[in-house]
Amino acid sequence: MPTTRRTFLAQALGAAGLLTLSPFSALARSSFVVANISQLYPVEVARIALPRSTEEVAREVRAWGGKVAVGGGRYSMGGQTAVALGLHLDMRGMNRLLHFDPVARTVRVQAGMTWRDLQDALDPAGLSVKSMQSYSNFTIGGAVSVNAHGRYTGTGPVGSTVRALRMVLADGAIVDASPNENTELFRAVVGGYGAVGVITEVELELVENCRIERVVVPLTLDTYRAYFTRQVRDAHDVVMHNADLLPPHFNEPVAVSWRRTDKALTETARLVPRGQRYRVSQAALEVATEAPYGDLLVRHVLHPLMRSGGVVKWRNHEASLDVNELEPASRAVSTYALQEYFVPVARFESFAREMAAVIRAHGAQVLNVSVRHTKADPVPLLAWAKEEVFSFVVYYKQQTSASACAAVGEWTRAMIASALRHGGRYYLPYQLHATKAQFEQAYPDIEALRRVKRALDPEGKFSNAMWARYL
Repeated sequence: MPTTRRTFLAQALGAAGLLTLSPFSALARSSFVVANISQLYPVEVARIALPRSTEEVAREVRAWGGKVAVGGGRYSMGGQTAVALGLHLDMRGMNRLLHFDPVARTVRVQAGMTWRDLQDALDPAGLSVKSMQSYSNFTIGGAVSVNAHGRYTGTGPVGSTVRALRMVLADGAIVDASPNENTELFRAVVGGYGAVGVITEVELELVENCRIERVVVPLTLDTYRAYFTRQVRDAHDVVMHNADLLPPHFNEPVAVSWRRTDKALTETARLVPRGQRYRVSQAALEVATEAPYGDLLVRHVLHPLMRSGGVVKWRNHEASLDVNELEPASRAVSTYALQEYFVPVARFESFAREMAAVIRAHGAQVLNVSVRHTKADPVPLLAWAKEEVFSFVVYYKQQTSASACAAVGEWTRAMIASALRHGGRYYLPYQLHATKAQFEQAYPDIEALRRVKRALDPEGKFSNAMWARYL
């Protein structure tokens, strides 16, 4: 990247630790911009570093006197990967497989490796990732940092499959942590959004790849929970599960389960081919959001086509989905975004009805709500599943103007308030619309994270747009 005079000044000030001093703020504006997938809330930074090893990360952290933030695939949507006029560590160059033991079913990778890159290495050995997001484009370190989850049943979020981590602390020290070593640090880093250190290596548990069959069952709000408990929750053959709630009423769950099977494959590819063009998916998004009665077309035509039963494929094929199938032709005027809410299992029906009422009252353009399930995962300090929960993943379209963002903020806060009333929480990787009071109520254990941070990063070197607001 060419270095302009203004950028050079910003870098110099940042290296000297002076970027937080208000008299220099007008001079220190950077020409480097860190954006995210939604193209909302870009963050100007003073410097972007592209480390290739843990040692390089340590050198960068020691040498930089200002704030430091960490980014991978940049799929978070509220500035969680950058801090204004600070150093951005772009981890995507750290994408090597470090150790693979097919017999023990473990693998150790650099944090910038994507799930898809890992799948390319695992599939020939007949192994698969144990837990991950629904799409394979995300970096593994980023997934650990947000304690991501997908549709997997019987396992917890990504953090529950992590055997060990290597990280760099604020003073440049390189340390290891696991559920049994430096336990409090491990609990602070998994789901800690880069607050106390930079994850550089991740060791994961693996499972066997297998054939899976898609089973689709239409239900109602009042019958779904009993069906899930009886047919999914403890069923040994269910690998993945979610339920789709569709507009305009979001009251008829369509349960989609992937069950182990010995049936013949209907999809013979072992992984989703890379570099595909997703014109049909883009056209479907356009129809769903712009065509008259688009919600009816989605409900009665598009969704049945995309969720038909009887499909048999490899687990790794379903795990290697490409997020580009959701990417619109442009995000300049409008964009697509996510929100997510975690609610105790017993409150499923009441929250679903209240959620739908909020969506309708605010005229939010919600395309789909995907319901997933997670057993209790109390290990992370910022655990979002202190007890067994259903998660409601809200996928919606919004305009990009300031007024549109403000309107989204209003109904987001209403949704968060509803989740809190139901004893639930909201997920942190998205737009920063929550009030600080809502954040504190949703994550009452934040003080434990603050204590760890004060001990390991007393000057607050590690930060990002989210922690600048809430921590």
